[in-house]
Amino acid sequence: MVGGDLSNLARRRDAWSPVAPAPGESIVAFVNRFNEEWVAAARRISPALLADMVEQLGEPIAAYFGSLDPHALGGAVTWAGPDPAPVWLDVAREYTERWLHQQHVRDAVGRPGQREPRFLAPVLATFVRALPHAYRAADAPEGTTIGVRIDGDSGGAWSVVRADGRWRLYEGTTDNAIATVRMSDDTAWRLLTRGLSSDAANRAVALEGDRALAARVLDAVAIIA
Repeated sequence: MVGGDLSNLARRRDAWSPVAPAPGESIVAFVNRFNEEWVAAARRISPALLADMVEQLGEPIAAYFGSLDPHALGGAVTWAGPDPAPVWLDVAREYTERWLHQQHVRDAVGRPGQREPRFLAPVLATFVRALPHAYRAADAPEGTTIGVRIDGDSGGAWSVVRADGRWRLYEGTTDNAIATVRMSDDTAWRLLTRGLSSDAANRAVALEGDRALAARVLDAVAIIA
């Protein structure tokens, strides 16, 4: 989390970017190397000092994100697709990463997660933006609709629809969906961040209708992995 905040401020706010993928290095390999370098460096920092740094970086990182035009186009959010994405989606992605890192720490030490709707609902509303990208290789007639319902206080309902030759995401569901997918809000965040095995996902997610199309939701990933 400290590495992410420092990198965001240096790279985005200050236009300082001395670290980049090596020739031929994939984005996944680069991110993994980048994170490992931060982990190695952070071993020199005490837990108390790390906590201080997280707190001290909160104000400048919030001020930077607050200064952006959320409706402007920015870089791609790769797990949502290769096209330029609105800035609000990029900022939402940053929020989901912060929530997810904290959740992993809480799981590791046996502490309750931040599952209240004010924390988890924005995470899930962001993660479902990965669904159209998961369907990118699925060919289907125009208007084909897959309904996705996430149960629980932080959940909601969405539709993945084939329109204008591509898959698009809409809020809400319709009665004419060719397939439906249903899961709990706890299952949803774990599934979309590869936190469930294939067997566990198949047990936890209900698929109805055209199972081949519905099952593509199981391959959706809302992180760089």
